[in-house]
Amino acid sequence: MTTSAAVPTASLTEWSVCGRCRSLLYGRRLDRNLRVCPECGHHEPLSAPQRIAQLFDEGSVRPLDVTASTVDRLGFVDSRPYPLRLAQARDATGLDEAVVCVRGTVHGRPLFAAVMDFRFLGGSLGTAVGELITQTAERARDASTPLLIVAASGGARMQEGALSLMQMAKTASALRRLDEAGVLTVCLVTDPTYGGVAASFATLCDVIIAEPGARLGFAGPRVIAQTMRAALPEGFQTAEFLLARGMIDGIRPRTQLRETLGRLLLTRGDLPGGGVAPIAEPAALADPDPWEQVRTARHLGRPTTLDYAGSVLDTFQELHGDRTSGDDPAIVGGLGRIGGQPVMLIGTQKGHTPADLAARNFGMATPAGYRKAARLMRMAAKLGVPVLTLIDTPGAYHGMEAEENGQAIAIAENLRLMAGLPVPVIATVTGEGGSGGALALGVADRVLMASGAIYSVISPEGCAAILWKSAAEAPRAAAALGLRPRDLVATGVVDAVVPEPDGGAHTAPAHTASRLRAVLVHELSALLTRTPEELVARRHARFRALGVDEGGTDR
Repeated sequence: MTTSAAVPTASLTEWSVCGRCRSLLYGRRLDRNLRVCPECGHHEPLSAPQRIAQLFDEGSVRPLDVTASTVDRLGFVDSRPYPLRLAQARDATGLDEAVVCVRGTVHGRPLFAAVMDFRFLGGSLGTAVGELITQTAERARDASTPLLIVAASGGARMQEGALSLMQMAKTASALRRLDEAGVLTVCLVTDPTYGGVAASFATLCDVIIAEPGARLGFAGPRVIAQTMRAALPEGFQTAEFLLARGMIDGIRPRTQLRETLGRLLLTRGDLPGGGVAPIAEPAALADPDPWEQVRTARHLGRPTTLDYAGSVLDTFQELHGDRTSGDDPAIVGGLGRIGGQPVMLIGTQKGHTPADLAARNFGMATPAGYRKAARLMRMAAKLGVPVLTLIDTPGAYHGMEAEENGQAIAIAENLRLMAGLPVPVIATVTGEGGSGGALALGVADRVLMASGAIYSVISPEGCAAILWKSAAEAPRAAAALGLRPRDLVATGVVDAVVPEPDGGAHTAPAHTASRLRAVLVHELSALLTRTPEELVARRHARFRALGVDEGGTDR
């Protein structure tokens, strides 16, 4: 019978050799540095007990009462009988199996964890490992407490045949039940994580964080190279390779893992009373020249989504990638808190310099960006977390690659998804609200607009080029498009306007952020009293009424 329990960390030798740069390292110095080479930054492997000691609050860890049996059903023998291999692994590691399952706290917040140990038969996924992880997921579900999985594995355990393979389905099903229960799941990918573990529970978690250089993949590099009969690119399957392709949420050095976990462990919060929010009354809205309003909305000094994430929210943990094709920097998002309330913040991101604009594609998102936003919205719906979107984009990117990857479909899917989100959704146009690229983040219970922003079906230049055959007629088009806040409140497209300081948000960013925070807290306080069914029904009714007068006649 295999049980899961933490064991004391084995004593370290006085000197070690770095696995990457081969530097001779003093053992105690390496230990103080969390087993990270001070010379080259290489993250040395950790045992499961070492990992648990580093991540959890001191004195908080308790072993879980989960048990599983490891049985040699096949009588498997390679160079040694399977039972002998198991006995030797137990003697060498002091563990019963390749995973240790515990509960404890991180920064005072409760957490269940299944921590794999590569020293035990390469962290292979056998029937006992699958059962222990599944039971841990069930305990987390019963307690409505987040689950952490620390992955380290070479793949399924061959000595157990097809029953080992079936553990992929078992653990995937356990993760699905956590999704249904709205329990947060986090995976920490360590080096290496391959095969059946990578193709099941390790990549099904809500948030996937990796240590620098950690490798993750289905097939090992040697198998791929032999199949392709070609050399693999530098850094293939590393965390850095995967982050650039949207497969993981982030890379954190070992020194930052506890802090990152602490920010991710959501607890239900209660907003203070909404109070009186600084919302501009329609009659008091300014009547600026439309073209000047366009210029104000496009000012490079206006606060961006990441600026607001740092000034409006109490905490923010950015997440990355659409899990399919890439990580579009034109859309950013992540989990945060405002006034004690967990939220999912998602927004388009421009920048303040020409270099920033180029790196963020001028805030024009690709399909990967909209699919990243959709992934984060689905996570918010699972966790019961409100969604806040900040919109500042000329529109969706209209290049050939975007079309090849389904730009129109990605936008349409977001519109449908947002219409049915069972959590409060507040959208704020903070700068440019350009066409369908803006609306893809704009289907909300409450649609707000900064007083210096614009929101339009098309850019003034685009409208002028199509209808007047000259981009020089852009000011004329701006006047005709009804893109200012006062115009949009009158048509019902926008619900309320957040006043900016004289001269625009860029003249006093901190003051602007303070006003936006007050409005968001006020609006959230009201929306959080509604049931999911009420939210969806009211959201449908809001957009159903747009463009129709009281008698049901199109305007």
